[in-house]
Order: sequence, then structure tokens, then C-alpha cells
Amino acid sequence: MTDMTFDKLNNTRDLGGLTGADGRKILPDKLIRSGRLGLGSEEDIRKIGNLVSAVVDFRSENERAETPDPAMDGVDYYHIPIIDDLAAGVSRDQKSDEEAFMMLANDPDGAMDYMCRTYEEFVTSKSALKGYRSFVDLLLNNPDDAVLWHCTAGKDRAGFASVIVLEMLGADKDTIMNNYLMTNDLIAPDIDDMVEWFFGMNGKGDEKTEQALRNMFEARREYLEAAYAKVEELYGDFDTFLKEGLGLTESDIQKMRDKYLERSSS
Repeated sequence: MTDMTFDKLNNTRDLGGLTGADGRKILPDKLIRSGRLGLGSEEDIRKIGNLVSAVVDFRSENERAETPDPAMDGVDYYHIPIIDDLAAGVSRDQKSDEEAFMMLANDPDGAMDYMCRTYEEFVTSKSALKGYRSFVDLLLNNPDDAVLWHCTAGKDRAGFASVIVLEMLGADKDTIMNNYLMTNDLIAPDIDDMVEWFFGMNGKGDEKTEQALRNMFEARREYLEAAYAKVEELYGDFDTFLKEGLGLTESDIQKMRDKYLERSSS
């Protein structure tokens, strides 16, 4: 497995080694999740370019314009936007960040409720369903090289994409949740910097404001649970969501497992 230590791309990691269906491990150097690549050092980008053959960008046009993906020779780029409009706390262009701060910076509970609703939209929004289906199709039809997918922080849109991949590969809920929450450890310095920046910009800050900001920009168990609850409400279970929500077949799921899980020892 390739070393996933980077200078600046803190939330870049391989799903390889996680356990899927029938106890089979996900193959290494195939399925890579990340945040925006434009923040990477030259060495980071060289390393990514040597590893992956395709990059999937879930961000909005405004986010991409502010921080474009760096060009890498031999890498194909796919823009698959998940949300139609700017979303405070999710899309991370400057305007959206400012809207998030102004709208929710003094309301920790409101920030959490807002993010829970956003995760529900990953399950209900037509643009999200279309985007995630296109993403799965790309994984199913990609050659045996690595695919990297990212949004801005690598937490929400890329996080739920990772949930879909892990569900298709048969990972259990603890594995999926732990992979999702790992983001908090990896981007903790970035969140601290953002809180300090906000307090510096406004000349003041308190515990309530800090908690609201962290609720917007950290991964929370409640957010992913909100998405799962919406799946259960509308479809009964995640397998039915894959088939009816995303339009996938049992053959698609089996193909995904054949492609990205190690061969059974039996």
C-alpha cells in the first residue's frame, strides 16, 4: 500500500485494507478519498499523479474556480457536482464560508440541524443522486488503476461518496462510521486555524461561537446517522437505496466487489 502521508493534503487516504463482504479486504491503491488538491505541495501532487489515473471533483463551479485542481500528466479529470447551489458549511468557497459564519456562528444547535438536513439531501436531492450514480459508474468502468475523489474538506460530499462505496463493498456500519469520523483527526489543525481566523476577523469569540463553527466544519456522527435515517425512512435499508435511489443492480454491486475486494481464499 502506498504511503498516504502528505505535506498538506491531510485528509487524503486509501480505503484499501478495510474489511468488506465475506471478510475480504479492499484492495490497496485503488480507492482514494481526499480534500481539495489545490492545497497540496509539489511533492504531494507528484505523489498523487504517480498513484491515480482519474480524479473526481464533487465541488461547485465557484469552489473549483477559487482552487483549481492541479494538472497531472496521464490523469483524467471528472467534474461531478453533488449540490446545485452554495451550501454553508458544505461547499467551501469564500462566499459560502461567509454565509455560514453569518447565518449560524452563534447557534450551535442550528448549525448541527442545518448539517443534518444537508446530509439528508445527499439521499433525496436529484442532483446528488445523479452525481453519485455517475461516480459509481465511473468506478465500475474504470481500468484497474486508482481513482481519487474529493470535495473541498473531503468530509461531506466525498464522505458520503465513501459511504456508498463501502456499502457496496459490504463493509459494516462501524467500519463506515469510523472511516467517516477519521476526518476530524486528520483536519483538526485546519479547523483550529479557521476558528482562529474567524475570531481574528471579528475581533472576538466565545465558546458558543466556537462550538457552532466546529459543528459546521467537523464530521459528526449525527450527520451520517441523519443520512442513514433518511435512507431507512424512504427505502427501508441501504441496499434498496442503492438499487432504487441510485438505480444500481445486484450485478453492479457484485461487479464492484469483484473489482475492488481481494479474492476469496475459499
